[in-house]
Amino acid sequence: MHYISTRGAAPVLTFSEAMMTGLARDGGLYVPESVPALDMTDMAGLSYEDTAFRVMWPFLEGAFAEDEFRRLIHAAYAGFGHAARAPMVQLGSNHFLLELFHGPTLAFKDFAMQLIGQMMQATLAKTGGRVTIVGATSGDTGSAAMEAFRGLANVDLFILYPHGRVSDVQRRQMTTPVEANVHALAMDGDFDDCQARVKDMFNDMAFRDGVRLAGVNSINWARVLAQVVYFVYSAVALGAPGRSVSFTVPTGNFGDIFAGYIARRMGVPIERLVIATNHNDILHRALTTGDYVTDGVKPSISPSMDIQVSSNFERALFDAYGRDGAAVAALMAELKAGGFHISQGALGMLRDTFASGRSSEDETRATIRAAFAQTGEVLCPHSAVGVKVAEDFLGATPMITLATAHPAKFPDAVEAAMGTRPALPPRMADLFDRPERLTRVPNDLGVLQDLIRERTSR
Repeated sequence: MHYISTRGAAPVLTFSEAMMTGLARDGGLYVPESVPALDMTDMAGLSYEDTAFRVMWPFLEGAFAEDEFRRLIHAAYAGFGHAARAPMVQLGSNHFLLELFHGPTLAFKDFAMQLIGQMMQATLAKTGGRVTIVGATSGDTGSAAMEAFRGLANVDLFILYPHGRVSDVQRRQMTTPVEANVHALAMDGDFDDCQARVKDMFNDMAFRDGVRLAGVNSINWARVLAQVVYFVYSAVALGAPGRSVSFTVPTGNFGDIFAGYIARRMGVPIERLVIATNHNDILHRALTTGDYVTDGVKPSISPSMDIQVSSNFERALFDAYGRDGAAVAALMAELKAGGFHISQGALGMLRDTFASGRSSEDETRATIRAAFAQTGEVLCPHSAVGVKVAEDFLGATPMITLATAHPAKFPDAVEAAMGTRPALPPRMADLFDRPERLTRVPNDLGVLQDLIRERTSR
């Protein structure tokens, strides 16, 4: 198994190399040369950890010994607050909610981040190397990365988040860790600005090599691969491979639903993959009109989806354009000028693969109220976006909507919608009593690079 760049001009890498590299040196994203078929005939009843091994092992290309990888998986999920790791609850006669918020930071990002932390540390321990990880977050990736990498001996971690545009709980999860190797950087601008500066750092080869830069955003293939597991796990729980299922995924950066696409390519009988967006609906507009054109980020009650430049959409475009790296590189160059038009053939492939929908702020609030009144389930605003959009696609095939975060991560929005303030789990009850540690930074590449050089040279 080898990994190639979506832009076609970077070295072909092994799994370990792709994991430690993150963004390809040509600016593209790594994807596997081929997707192996998954034998699902005897997967019913497997634990989440055993499912993870079965799904991921064919992609690893000998990066770890079999027993070693099993140990890393078990270590990654040992701290989750539910024995099933990803339990499902039923919202309606054929509608299920996959709860992905039982990890240490109460968001779906924990499933990938906890495992990639284990894998990267194990890889670095073998080589004696050290890396500097820089990531951008709209809220959940940053806190999950902090939890996964804090205190590790071989890693310095810097997380850029948009100042004033994450929830108080998300911010405190990033700013209260006491370990000296993790750094929360509150940057002026929106998430797309943070993401652009991270990409700028990766594309500055002298800086990249000088600080040994690595990435853990969903640009990292290992992140996407770890998320494939819960699509398989939940599909099997509802009868796959003998029964088809559909998924609705609230998404801004496209990484989570791209994981579902990989599961489908592995042979999981997924009938529909539905993209759910808030009013920052560039993905829905792109599938509807064929034009991927940015028009500015509008703050919402679902801030982790407040994105206009969806990095992982590039991976889907790569397949839609017949794996033509030059064509994808040309599209990404056009995106820097504001947007691009998707060709008729590529748009047809995308529409055959994905459906999409949009939830307004009022519809999201109404969905939170209705779900609680009808089922007792308390939804975070992102999960509510997914549930609202899923309702337009319900049918004979079971629909699984991904609940991406615990409602207590967005207490103000939930309380405004349903009148009750969701409480943090007991293990996080003192979050607002912990001292914060953060650095306010401008949207300036040179300033950011100087700060990272200074702190990694100590």
